[in-house]
Amino acid sequence: MMKQLIVLSGKGGTGKTSVTAAFAHLAAGGRLTGQVVIADADVDAANLELVLQPRVLETQPFQGGQVAVIDQDTCLVCGSCADVCRFDAIIERDGQYLVDPIACDGCAACVYQCPTESIRMEPQIAGKSYVSESRYGPLYHANLDPGQENSGKLVTLVKQRARLRALDEDRELVLVDGPPGIGCPVIAAASGADLALIVAEPTAAGVHDMQRVLGTLRHFGVPALVCINKADIYPEGAAAIETSCRADGVVTVGRIPFDATVASAMVAGEAVTAFRPEAPASLAVAAVWERVLAFLEAPA
Repeated sequence: MMKQLIVLSGKGGTGKTSVTAAFAHLAAGGRLTGQVVIADADVDAANLELVLQPRVLETQPFQGGQVAVIDQDTCLVCGSCADVCRFDAIIERDGQYLVDPIACDGCAACVYQCPTESIRMEPQIAGKSYVSESRYGPLYHANLDPGQENSGKLVTLVKQRARLRALDEDRELVLVDGPPGIGCPVIAAASGADLALIVAEPTAAGVHDMQRVLGTLRHFGVPALVCINKADIYPEGAAAIETSCRADGVVTVGRIPFDATVASAMVAGEAVTAFRPEAPASLAVAAVWERVLAFLEAPA
C-alpha cells in the first residue's frame, strides 16, 4: 500500500531539504530501492534538485490565473478601469491605459466596469512544472515565477502527479519535501499525507514555529513526528522542544548535531548520507530515517 511522507518545518533554513535528500538516498539504498517517488512541493523556492541533480525529462507551463488585457482599438481611454482597480494595476501611458501583469490580481473588476467591453481576461503562465529522473528515483518539481500567486495550486499539481506515478507503478512511498511555514502551500502539500516529519531547530523561535506546524497538521488529521536539527548548538532549546512534544503527545525521533559536513555535501551536490556516511550528521539522519520508517510501516 502506497504511503505519503512529508517533511516540513516552521520556517526556512532549518535543514528540511537536506533531511529529505538524505531520506531519498537512504530509501534508494535500502528496502525501498525502486519504490520511491520524490516530490519537491516547495515551489516558491525549490532547491531539492540542487542536491539530487536530476535530468529533466518533461517540462510543462503552469497557468496560475488570469490577467486583464485592454483592446486599444476599442478603448475609449475613459479611465473607468483605472478608477475601479484596487491594485493600481492599470496605468496611463502616452494617452493609453495599460495593464501591469505583475500587479494585476485577476479579479476582473475592470472587465465589468468597461463601458465598451474592451477588456478581456487571458490565462497567465505563472511557472513551470517538471518531471525528472534523479539518482534516487523519479522527481516531480516546479518553479513559480517571481511575483506570481497560486503556489498552493501548483503544489497540488506536483503532488498529484507524483502520487499518480506511484500508484501506476505500484511504488510504496511518495517522499515530499514540503514548503516551510503554515500557509496554503503547506496545507496543499500535507493534504492526504500519511505521516509528517517536522524538522525543528533549537532557536528562540523554534518551539513556536514547531507548534504552529503541529497545530496545522492536527487540524487536518495528519500524524506528525519531530526531529531536532543542529540540536547541540543550544541544548536547552532542544530540551524545550522535546518537553513541548511530550506535552502534546508527539514523538521526537532524534537529534541531529551541527556538522559542517552537511554544508560540504550541499556544495558537492550530494545528500550528506551519500557524501560522507560516517559523519555525525549522517549517522543521526540515518537513525531518524529508521524510526520514521518504523512509524510508516506500523499497522494502522
